[in-house]
Amino acid sequence: MASYRELLKQREELQRQIEAAREQEVAAAISRVREVVAEYGLTPEQVFSRSSAKYGPKPGTRPAKYRDPASGATWGGMGREPLWIKGQPREQFLINP
Repeated sequence: MASYRELLKQREELQRQIEAAREQEVAAAISRVREVVAEYGLTPEQVFSRSSAKYGPKPGTRPAKYRDPASGATWGGMGREPLWIKGQPREQFLINP
């Protein structure tokens, strides 16, 4: 069985090999990506932006229904009441009455 120091040297050598292999594969991947971007004339927005149709609003979220005139804070009407509306008639805070 190898000694502790020998194993550490092996680990260091493996780490160097891992880093070299990663650099080569990253360079190849970047080259392939550049080819595809050039071939199709893609823009950074097309490649990196999130499509709202695909991701949309989070499940369970609702559009704002009430607004605090003092702070501009909004609330959708579900869940715990914010302090600015608690105990008051909600009609006065409606965004679109």
